[in-house]
Amino acid sequence: MTVLDPTASPLWPALHEHARRLPSLADLLDADEQRYEHFRVVAPRMQLDLSRQRWDSDVRRDLVALAEAAGLDAARTQLFTANRFNVSENRAVLHTALRAPAGERIDLDGMDVVIAVQDALARMRDLSESVRTGTWRGATGRAIRDVVNIGIGGSFLGPALVCDALGPTSGPQVHFLANIDGEEAARLLPRLDPTRTLFIIASKSFGTLETQVNARTVRAWLLERGIATKDLRRHFVAISTNIPAAAEFGLPEANLLPLWDWVGGRYSVTSTIGLPIALGHGFRAFERLLVGTRAMDEHFRDAPLSANGPVLLALVELWNQNVLGTESHAVLPYARALELLPDYLQQLEMESNGKGVRRDGTPVTTRTGTILWGNVGTNGQHAYHQLLHQGTAPFSAEFILPLDPGHALAEHHRWLAAHCFAQAEVFARGRGQASVQAELQAKGMTPHAARAAASHRAMPGNHPSTLVLLDDLAPESLGALIALHEHKVFVQGMIWGINSFDQWGVELGKVLGTTIHDALASGDDAAIRDTITRDLIALFRARAGSD
Repeated sequence: MTVLDPTASPLWPALHEHARRLPSLADLLDADEQRYEHFRVVAPRMQLDLSRQRWDSDVRRDLVALAEAAGLDAARTQLFTANRFNVSENRAVLHTALRAPAGERIDLDGMDVVIAVQDALARMRDLSESVRTGTWRGATGRAIRDVVNIGIGGSFLGPALVCDALGPTSGPQVHFLANIDGEEAARLLPRLDPTRTLFIIASKSFGTLETQVNARTVRAWLLERGIATKDLRRHFVAISTNIPAAAEFGLPEANLLPLWDWVGGRYSVTSTIGLPIALGHGFRAFERLLVGTRAMDEHFRDAPLSANGPVLLALVELWNQNVLGTESHAVLPYARALELLPDYLQQLEMESNGKGVRRDGTPVTTRTGTILWGNVGTNGQHAYHQLLHQGTAPFSAEFILPLDPGHALAEHHRWLAAHCFAQAEVFARGRGQASVQAELQAKGMTPHAARAAASHRAMPGNHPSTLVLLDDLAPESLGALIALHEHKVFVQGMIWGINSFDQWGVELGKVLGTTIHDALASGDDAAIRDTITRDLIALFRARAGSD
């Protein structure tokens, strides 16, 4: 497998030379009346407008050449077959198999992965339909009214995003319990009827700390409210491969849905981890999500690199960060339904590509990963957009707007679209001080006063942004949007030469957290080496009334 040091490529200095010669974004926009058509990409369920990126056709050509030098053509094909992209854990990366059509064959270590997935989906369909139709009943014989997904990270963010985006459920109400902060459980549980609630323990290993603590709390809550131990199976299912641990908890194998080590948590929403989607919105909605992800998979696999949505999205953000020097990336969905998208993408992108060594173990030589943040528009316009328009930190942005909002309030959507388009234009063009001054003088202000006022009202612009125009907010479009960003992450990882599929940086905090928890509980801090941490343990125990 090619491990590229992009900074050693002759294309690297060429890209930096492009950056030195390029004019401002406003000048680029003014120089080409067909720029929108020249930098528009049509992909499944969406169009990507890359015309307000500070690049030109020469930059795009050299970025595509950089991707080719990184072996992207072969790598994207390999992503759909048996592979070992996760080199540090010697694991395959096959989330694309989760949405492969029935009848396709992908052999991995003697197993036809597609058959395994189809079998799991059939079980998922049967389980979700039995709950939604009332066939599955709680311990007292009453139908399930609420579903609580107990999981964190990839076992939470993806299903929560999709469930929220799809709006009101057509079946049980779906809730999520992720944080180990007891406030979450303390607020949620009193709202539930224990006899009519089904809990999903979503943990591949059945050992994730936060999930186990919450699951034990819920188990005790059910027992305290009269659910017998033998009847817990009517109120718990699990998504896991650890059958012994689930059995010890009280769950029979029939209550388990499988997951595989070739599905990373942040890539798992189209696996059985999507069970909350099927329970709340119906298995057909989940199938439609798979249709959308599969369509984007095929586009990524088959479209030329120069007309490939995920590829160009990845390349232009790499260009912004590594060449133009942007410091962060704002994701700005102009759709309340996509409120959780920035949270979801934070894990997908920052956990995947926040790496300091290449796949061969050598240090990276350029910035990797992207500091990603954001919120829904137009809320952000009345908060942090002031910094974006007149602050000094360079950034890039991704606007996302559904053309069909899924509601009948047309005037609302016209205003939403108007604000989205306006913000993208001002990011790019800004507002020069001279034009502001002339405008103020035309309104009767003296030249001196207008000059002084203009300095406070001018905006530099020249901030690159992409506009993703979604067809709608249907499950197919959500699936395509998710897969668009999955493949974008893969492309960037290939060019940086890093492993996008491990997360060793997360593990040390987990291990140390366990050690500190034991010291907090016992008062024995002998295993704690850091003196400040020992002082904090003593303070916590004193304030918490620990003995």
